[in-house]
Amino acid sequence: MKKLLIIINFDQGLQARNEIINQLEKSEYELYFAAPDTGYLKQLKAEGYSSYNVKINRRGLNPIQDFFLLISYFLLILRISPDIVLSFTVKPNIYGGVACRVLRVPQIANITGLGDAVENPGILQKLVLNLTKVALKRTRTIFFQNTSNKKFYEQLSLISAKQTKLLPGSGVNLEKHFYISYPKKDDTIRLVFIGRIMRDKGIEELINAFLIIHTNHSSFTCDIVGPFEEDSYRNLIDSYLATGAGVYLGVSSDIHTMLSEYNAVVLPSYHEGMSNVLLEAAATGRPVLASNVPGCRETFDEGISGFGFEPRSVDSLVQAIERFIAIPHEQKAAMGLAGRKKMEREFDRQIVVDAYMREIENILEENNRKDKKK
Repeated sequence: MKKLLIIINFDQGLQARNEIINQLEKSEYELYFAAPDTGYLKQLKAEGYSSYNVKINRRGLNPIQDFFLLISYFLLILRISPDIVLSFTVKPNIYGGVACRVLRVPQIANITGLGDAVENPGILQKLVLNLTKVALKRTRTIFFQNTSNKKFYEQLSLISAKQTKLLPGSGVNLEKHFYISYPKKDDTIRLVFIGRIMRDKGIEELINAFLIIHTNHSSFTCDIVGPFEEDSYRNLIDSYLATGAGVYLGVSSDIHTMLSEYNAVVLPSYHEGMSNVLLEAAATGRPVLASNVPGCRETFDEGISGFGFEPRSVDSLVQAIERFIAIPHEQKAAMGLAGRKKMEREFDRQIVVDAYMREIENILEENNRKDKKK
C-alpha cells in the first residue's frame, strides 16, 4: 500500500481537502497527516488516521522555531517513508520541501497565496523567496490557486513553468454548499464578514466602512464571524458592536446555514490564494462584495454575481456597498443565482480532486518504471 503524507499549517485547513482525502482513501492509499492540532487532528486520529501534532508559528519569524520545524519534517519523513508528500501553505511548502529534496521524496506543493511576507517588499520578502527557490527546486508539481500568483513565481524564476499547474482554488463542494433561497424582501440589508480578524483581511477598512454605511442607512447591519488572529483588534470590534451596526458571532462550524439570513458576503482582503469563504458563499447563492485582488476577483463576475472594490480603500468599499444597497431586491437575488451557476461551471471541487489524483498516479507510475530499471 502506497503511503501519502499531508502537511499543512492549520489542521482545520484539512477540511477543505476532505474530498481529496476521501478519494485517496477509496484508492487504498495509506494516509498520514501533520499539522498543529487545534481539534480537527484529534478527530482524524479518532477516525483511525495516523496524525502528528507538528507545531508551527504561522506568522512568526523565529529562526530557531523554523529550524525545529524543518527537523520535525525531516524526522517525520524518515519515520513514515512516504511515497509522496502533499504540502499546503507557506512554511510546510518551504520546510517540507527542503526535507523532501534532501531525502529525495516526491513532493506536490500547493501555493495557497503569497502571504504578507511575500506581498511586502523588503529583506523578509527576499529571504522567503530565496528559501522558496531552494525548497521547491526539485518539487514534482506545484499547484497554484490563481494565475497572478503563478506568474509572480515564474517571472522571478523561483520555479520552472513545467512544474506548475493551475487549480480553481480548493474548489467548492457543491453538494455540501447547496443553494439556499434568498432572504425575503424586508426593510433590512444584512451583510456578513467571515474570516480571521486581522489586518490583512481588511478588518480596519471593513469597520470604518460599515460605520459610515450604518450612519446613512439605519437598517443596514454587518455581522462578523471568525477567530481573532490578532488580539489587538478586540477593542476595535468592541467599539463597533457598541454602535449597533452589527454583532460578533464568534467562530461557527455551520456557516452554510448561517448564510441563509444574509443578503451578501463581504471580504476586503489584501491578498488571497483563492478565498474559500467567497466560493462557499457564492455556491449558497449569496452575492459577493470583495477586493479586486487575485484570489477574490476570480470568485465573482462584476455586476453579475457581485461587486468589486479597491483593497485598503474605505471609500471604494463604501461605494460598493452603496451600489449593492441601491439595486432592487430581485436583482440581488438574481446575483446570488448567477454566483451559484458560476460555481457549478468553474469551481466544482471534483476538478481539484481529479487533478491531484492524476499527479499522484503519474508520480507513482514514474517511480515504478524507475524501480524496474534498477
